[in-house]
Amino acid sequence: MPKRSSFRVSRRSVEALRVDRKDAVFWDRDLPGFGVRVHRSGRKTYVVQTRGPAGLKRVTIGQHGELTPEEARTEAREIIDRIKRGIDPTPDEAPAPELTIADLAERCVSAHVAVNCSAGTMRNYRNAIDGYIVPELGDLPLGAVDRAEVSALHYRLRGTPHQANRVIRVLSKIFSLAEAWGVVPPGTNPCKAVRLYKEGKRERFLKEDEYRRLGRVLDEAQAEGSLGPHGIAAIRLLLLTGCRRDEIVTLRWDDVDRAAGELRLRETKTGARMIPLTPAVEEVLAGIPRVPGNPWVIAGAKAGSHMANVDKVWRRLRERAGLEDVRIHDLRHSYASRALALGESLTMIGRLLGHTKVGTTARYAHLARDTERASAARVGGSIGSDIMPEDVVAA
Repeated sequence: MPKRSSFRVSRRSVEALRVDRKDAVFWDRDLPGFGVRVHRSGRKTYVVQTRGPAGLKRVTIGQHGELTPEEARTEAREIIDRIKRGIDPTPDEAPAPELTIADLAERCVSAHVAVNCSAGTMRNYRNAIDGYIVPELGDLPLGAVDRAEVSALHYRLRGTPHQANRVIRVLSKIFSLAEAWGVVPPGTNPCKAVRLYKEGKRERFLKEDEYRRLGRVLDEAQAEGSLGPHGIAAIRLLLLTGCRRDEIVTLRWDDVDRAAGELRLRETKTGARMIPLTPAVEEVLAGIPRVPGNPWVIAGAKAGSHMANVDKVWRRLRERAGLEDVRIHDLRHSYASRALALGESLTMIGRLLGHTKVGTTARYAHLARDTERASAARVGGSIGSDIMPEDVVAA
């Protein structure tokens, strides 16, 4: 029987346990023979070890996370009692069915995505899982999904490289979580060896004349009342702030702090952040009719809801403006492009857009070089008019 220890099994103490090189068992001080086995992978399982008439026996109770410490302790008492009385500690039971990809995907959504990710990321996961992963692989047991299965799915989606890669990334995350939870052995993620398709980067920025054209269309739609004030306001706010669509759609009136001159975004892709409340943004907000009992700035058709079809509003506006190739997310890119044209640094643009990684803003670096060349030409031309021959400057 294991030696008595000073360790007591509780949720906090178990979650704090770590091992470096090899598995180790930590025994409970209050219930001799009850402990926690910590694996190098980070997985933790509750165990019992005690001596009965047939000698020393060790039994695995279950995994931490699937069992609470209290549940494991209760079960441990029963197992210890059975062993001491010479009774089989693990009576025959029907083996639990093997988890399927669909089972694991649902656990990934409920235990990870819903807790740690934004609403937009949740939609992306749901689209990949419900649209592709479950229909194609959902009924398969985890052990039946290998690199060949994953590669075949990836190949079937080759016509849309971006979507194909996103599906594999989501599936890879599902398997990575399964490894962390101890559901599958470490190093068995079948997505790791799949080579993703090359995705062509799409860049579309509104030009100055396109901004003016879009402004006229917004004014006309507002005067006609054809699209509703909330939809038009949403598009104007996206244009004026560079925010993501969901950041504007989920903005509450309580988030508008006029005293501090800020919009307080509670939940964004990169965490909570503040947006300066500029005069143009204030004017848009002042023109939005507040719906009694509705906390959302961009109110939806249903009572107490926010708008759910801003993309539909944008499609109608862009068609009228002759901008059919401009996606709603391109308004955010256009904001960054205009900021660069006005001389703002990439660092400042990253802060305005809420980027947490320098590499995310670096995609606009080539636009900054264009701005630098134009500035150099203006400065050099001005100095050249003073120090260079007239024919050289004219050329």
